[in-house]
Amino acid sequence: MAIIMGEFAIRMQEVSKVYKLYQRPSDRLVDTFGLPGKRKFKEHRALSGLSFDVKKGETIGIIGTNGSGKSTLLKIVTGVLSPTEGEVLIDGRISALLELGAGFNNEYTGRENIYLNGTMMGFSREEIETRIPEILKFADIGDFIDQPVKSYSSGMFVRLAFAVAINIEPEILIVDEALSVGDVFFQSKCYKKFEEFKSQGRTILFVSHDLSSIAKYCDRVLLLNKGVLLGEGSPKEMIDAYKRVLVGQEEQSGAAAGGVNPDVQQYGNGKAVITEIFVEDETGLKNNSLLKGTFFTVHMMVRIAEDIESPIFAFSIKDIKGTELTGTNSLLEKSFLRPVKAGEELHITFRQQMNLQGGEYLLSFGVTGYESDNFCVYHRLYDAVNITVVSDKNTVGYFDMNTVMVVE
Repeated sequence: MAIIMGEFAIRMQEVSKVYKLYQRPSDRLVDTFGLPGKRKFKEHRALSGLSFDVKKGETIGIIGTNGSGKSTLLKIVTGVLSPTEGEVLIDGRISALLELGAGFNNEYTGRENIYLNGTMMGFSREEIETRIPEILKFADIGDFIDQPVKSYSSGMFVRLAFAVAINIEPEILIVDEALSVGDVFFQSKCYKKFEEFKSQGRTILFVSHDLSSIAKYCDRVLLLNKGVLLGEGSPKEMIDAYKRVLVGQEEQSGAAAGGVNPDVQQYGNGKAVITEIFVEDETGLKNNSLLKGTFFTVHMMVRIAEDIESPIFAFSIKDIKGTELTGTNSLLEKSFLRPVKAGEELHITFRQQMNLQGGEYLLSFGVTGYESDNFCVYHRLYDAVNITVVSDKNTVGYFDMNTVMVVE
């Protein structure tokens, strides 16, 4: 039965992808050439019976844990891989930002690689020449455009590769974590181009671990897990479902929830020991992905090893560059001002609203105190937990003042 495209740019019906995994090269040889001998391979099902449609002009996000099949799906859409089962139909010219520069020849100059890639995409020399000024302006690598790309820095290489892929006026744009290449200024250009494509009504498939970008740009989101389409819906619905998947995986594996750093730096004299740390979102789930504007709770479990006159319990938040942004402790909050005895088990919680901008942050914890006016560290954990703040609106700086703006 023929699939009718009509208003759809992409249609997938019951698509599966199965890989054969061989223990030894000789096993692959036996299977490939049909040689006598027992077939020795395991089947890995990367995708199982995926069916979905993408309307022309839609921006569709694809999220899921590592190994969920996201990259395999994109490679099938772009034609890099063929499905083992099922059917894929595409209506429109595709540009894919997957493995930037994969089609470049290191011996060719940057300009020669522009022509090479343009030809591979089906453009005539004249069509490519009309696009070269915009490509050169976007890449901004100056005279290096006429030097062999093997002489480029990694930054120049990805700038040119991105500029070539983004400036061929595709009807369908495929993006796999490619908007964060280069320095911060080039990233800004990439996001502006992405927004320009969206405003022009181009169809976009967008895979990213940056849930803030997924929430901001996508009209609809697909959630994959272990090669299966768990659901599709609004960004908020699917991000919430994704967080439940993460929590479920952590519980099954016995791992600590909340993105705990396995190589955390710690020190102290051991009179008190932090035994457990985790973060809960507004729904009460252990989760390190938090929606901006919602309330969340930081938990710290402490075992008291020796009598302490007046312990101080603290936590702080840094950005990934190490800048300390905010934090508090029981002394500042005037919430715990009593001695503790050896053997006590304490559960400390800090509840607050998340007003930091969307991004990645690190939490540190401490139990300290004063003994005869001397400051003592009983136990400290540096950069112990990672949290991701998901936001569809960021303001200037580190945090949002929740400004109410009126124009009359």
